Amino acid sequence: MTADVQRSRILFVDNGNYSRSPAAEIIAGYKAAERNASHRFTFSSAGVIGKHVGGPADPRTVEECARRGYDLSSFICRQATQSVFGEFDRILAMDAQNLAVFKLARRAGDSAVVEPFDPDHEIPDPFYDGDGAFVRVIDMIEARIESLLSTH
Repeated sequence: MTADVQRSRILFVDNGNYSRSPAAEIIAGYKAAERNASHRFTFSSAGVIGKHVGGPADPRTVEECARRGYDLSSFICRQATQSVFGEFDRILAMDAQNLAVFKLARRAGDSAVVEPFDPDHEIPDPFYDGDGAFVRVIDMIEARIESLLSTH
């Protein structure tokens, strides 16, 4: 008989759920599966704003992730609602602005812990910085996901 394992429910957030947080969600799922740890985690992502809701991730994110073996082809962007504070254990924000928004939105009694995705570095929004920025951002996300999974 095996013991039930408590799943850690993690939400990755950024401004529009268009580049960084979708990549983090998909990469985390792939990396957990590689470690045979998928049963220990639930990963999702959402954005502060609803500009991209219902649409796909940024094509440059999809392309860079595909180049590395991660499939975002069926990803659909979504906006965070107040319910995420009860649905997830941890809400990991890509940058200080997103962190501040989610800390302000968190109400007393909400169970989710809101913290930086990477406590040592902000994950910059690559949207306006060209294709090379997407390579660097995905590098940063991959490295941090490895670290997150190693500590759980």
